[in-house]
Amino acid sequence: MAPDHLTKMAIQHTLHCLLGCSIGEITGMTITTLLGWEVFAKVLFSIPLAFFFGFLLASWSIVRSGKSWREAIGAAAGTETASITSMEVVDSAFLLLIPGAMSAYIGDPLYWLKLLASLAVAFVITVPVNRYLISRNPHAYHHHH
Repeated sequence: MAPDHLTKMAIQHTLHCLLGCSIGEITGMTITTLLGWEVFAKVLFSIPLAFFFGFLLASWSIVRSGKSWREAIGAAAGTETASITSMEVVDSAFLLLIPGAMSAYIGDPLYWLKLLASLAVAFVITVPVNRYLISRNPHAYHHHH
């Protein structure tokens, strides 16, 4: 069965969110791994980066549709906060629950596999969250696409 319109919008929105979260998450995990930081410090450093890049990409998309940066940041905060929060909670929990995942080093295939797997799981969990949010306020999400 083909996904309905709301599901398609949720998938598109979540993919957009995933891009920003991925940039922040991978950047944060790579920097903290290279610096030898402890597990929770890695997570606490990476989450704000995921929010920063998620908001930045969403805001940029809104600015390209003709809105000011001020309007874009407000709209991005309204539409991205729940999505990024969902993605980061799932992503971080996944990383923390996989034995040895947070201690893998950059040259270890487990390092990259764990990051990709955690983001994939976060995407799958976040699509229904975004579908619900879009169903409640669809016009708020149209400017992103």
